[in-house]
This record gives sequence, C-alpha cells and structure tokens, in this order.
Amino acid sequence: MKRIVVLGAAESGAGAAVLAKKEGFDVFVSDMSVIKDKYKKLLDDHAIAWEEGRHTEAAILNADEIIKSPGIPKEAPMVRKAIEKGIHIISEIEFAGRYTDAKMVCITGSNGKTTTTSLIYHIFKAAGYDAGLAGNIGKSLALQVAEDPHAYYIIELSSFQLDNMYDFRANIAILLNITPDHLDRYDNQFGKYAAAKMRIIRNQTAEDSFIYWNDDPVIREELEKYDIKAVQCPFSELKEAGSIGYIEEGQYTIEKPTPFNMEQEELSLTGKHNIYNSLAAGIATNIAGIRKDVIRKSLSDFPGVEHRLEKVCKVGGVQYINDSKATNVDACWYALESMKTPTILILGGKDKGNDYEPIKQLVKEKCVGLVYLGADNKKLHDNFDALGIPVRDTHSMKACVEACNEMAKPGDTVLLSPCCASFDLFKNMEDRGDQFKTLVRNL
Repeated sequence: MKRIVVLGAAESGAGAAVLAKKEGFDVFVSDMSVIKDKYKKLLDDHAIAWEEGRHTEAAILNADEIIKSPGIPKEAPMVRKAIEKGIHIISEIEFAGRYTDAKMVCITGSNGKTTTTSLIYHIFKAAGYDAGLAGNIGKSLALQVAEDPHAYYIIELSSFQLDNMYDFRANIAILLNITPDHLDRYDNQFGKYAAAKMRIIRNQTAEDSFIYWNDDPVIREELEKYDIKAVQCPFSELKEAGSIGYIEEGQYTIEKPTPFNMEQEELSLTGKHNIYNSLAAGIATNIAGIRKDVIRKSLSDFPGVEHRLEKVCKVGGVQYINDSKATNVDACWYALESMKTPTILILGGKDKGNDYEPIKQLVKEKCVGLVYLGADNKKLHDNFDALGIPVRDTHSMKACVEACNEMAKPGDTVLLSPCCASFDLFKNMEDRGDQFKTLVRNL
C-alpha cells in the first residue's frame, strides 16, 4: 500500500486526504497550524490519521508522494527536506485529476479569475450542466471527485496550485492577464511567476482550447516560448487581427465557434476589467456548447462576486465599496479606473513586494483622501504622502472606517481596495471585507 502524506489540512488538504483514502492509500495529514473543527471531523469520519501544530519528520518523510497545500511555500523546512529526499510533491488538483474523466475548465490570471470562474459556473448551472466549482473557490476538487462527482469542473487556479501540477490537463484553459503578484514566493523574479501561470497549458492537445487576453504584453511575450497544441482563442477590448472576442460599436461580440453578440450595456458586470472577464466567460461557455440564449441571459443577470467591487451601502450620501479581493496593485488600478466620483481610497496590509508607481496617476486624478490600514504603513507614507492628498493613518478596521466617515462628503465614494494581503491585521481578505461591511452598516 503506497503512503501519501498531506501537508496542510484546510479545504484542499482535507479533500485530498479523503480521496487518497478512498483510492486505497495509507494516508497521514500534518498541519503546522491548528486544524479547523469541520476538517478534523471530516478526517475523523474517514478514519484518517492527522496531527496539528507540528510536523513529525518520521511520519512525513516516509511518504511515497506528498500532496502540498498551495499556501505552503517551497522554502518551508519540511518541504525542503522532502525535496532533498526526492519525494515527489504534487498539488491537490494534480492528484484529483488522476481519478476523474470530467471535462476541466480552468481559469488563471493575476486579476479577475474569481469573477470569471464564478461567471462561467453561473452560466453552466443556468444551462443545466452537471458542473462543480473548485480550486481557489468552491469545494475541494478532490473531495468532489471522491464523494460528489460531476461531468464538468470549473476551476480557479492560482500560480501556487499550478506550481505542483505535472500531468493535469485543462480541456479549456483561460489566462486573463499576468501582472506582478506574489513575487515574494518567486524569489522576486517576475519571469518565474509568469512561467508558473503558463503551466495552465501543460498537456493540452489539439482537441483543447486556450483562451487568453490578446492585449496583455506579458502573455504575448510568453506565447513565443511555447509550442501550443490547443486551439488558440484570443480576445481583446476592441476588434483586432486574430481576436475572436471583442467589443465593437457597443456590441459584445464572439466570432467562434458559434457567432454571438449582445449589447454591451446589457452585461451585468461593469468597468473595463469586467469586459475581459465577460468575454473570457462567453467564449468558454460557447466552446462548451451552451446555447446562445442561456449565455446572453446569464451574462446579464450574474450577481457578481463578494469582496470584488461590492457595493455595501450609502451612508449620508457616501457610497461605500468593498474591494477587499484587490490584494495587488493591478487589481486596485482596475478599481480606481472604474470610479466616477471623488474617492477616498483605503490602502495597506501585508506588502508582497509592491511597486505602487502604476496607480499614482490614478490616485492623483480620482482620490480626495487616502486612509492607510496596516500594521506598518511606512511604505505607503513614502509612496503617497508627497502627492499632497489628505492622509489618515490607521491600524484597525474600526479606526479606518471612522477616519473615512470623518473625511467623506456627500457624493464621495469610499473604496476599500488595499493592494496588499490581509494577514497583518486580519485572518484573510474575506475577514477584512466582512469587518469593513459590518462597521460601515453600523455607521
């Protein structure tokens, strides 16, 4: 009996363990943190051995294969030891892919992937397709393969998940964009991060499709390096040579495989960045054979994604918007670009090696106030104070919302679009967004 050790026991790790047990492996789960009760129960219900708060070397380094949760960096001491011992390390997605013949629709990109994944899933469900939502959102792919199998999986993939995928194949691969993010995990080398994103086309065949944003200079540069077997389906903001999806004279247009168009004004998602997300989703579902009337209706009634440009409420004539998912500079750029009213911007958190230069011009044009929210705001002061915009320094969400309330005038927008990870003051970006919404609604 082969031994599989799972490192990390959150959604992906616990799910991988259940699938491994079902497939007859000797399974052990180890997590350096405290395991949530619901995952302990899941492991116990399947009689899977686990430990928390430590990694017992003897119980881990005797593995035939290790499934590593995406949040654990390759530099972690136990991961390094496993690599030195020559133990093969894979991701939960790679493992789950071995035990299903389902069609895989996979989405990656530095920004927009949650929205695009959710929109594609929304269209598949509206069409009555048997589809599961997995990867960075939804339920663990491995757990679904083990206990609730589907004919299609719509999977959001981060670069961390792609890093440890080798034989997995995406039938439809979507690459939205590649902009600097998570560089702290890639030796601060953008090239390594870009290469991780390109792993989404690994193992694709001539029967598969590769959808990508044609206007992204990094993607175009990366494409030169690969012998792409899949049918290429580039899309762009405006009609241009090669693109099969674009906006032309206010019409959202897809040329292939089935010609399709609708009024741009009918799209439920607004803002320039959402044009890309809507085009990618429309092309993917068109390729999957979903009827035009279903795609059209679904693109116009999609409710959006929590923590992504989510309108919270208006207080005293001030609109509050929760964009806590904006954990990098590029995501904040898109948020600012879509603002139509004077904006008070909330910035800060755990910096991932950010370069703030790309948003400075938009901050100058759109912002009437800046509120810094982080354990250490020095880098923000260094970058933005010289712009001459009123600044407030805060270290908790309560203080932050109070500062915004004092600064904002009727007609303004308060935008939480922090550019940074949340782990300095919050459990995660959802916790940050939830705290913001609760405090705003209590104003």
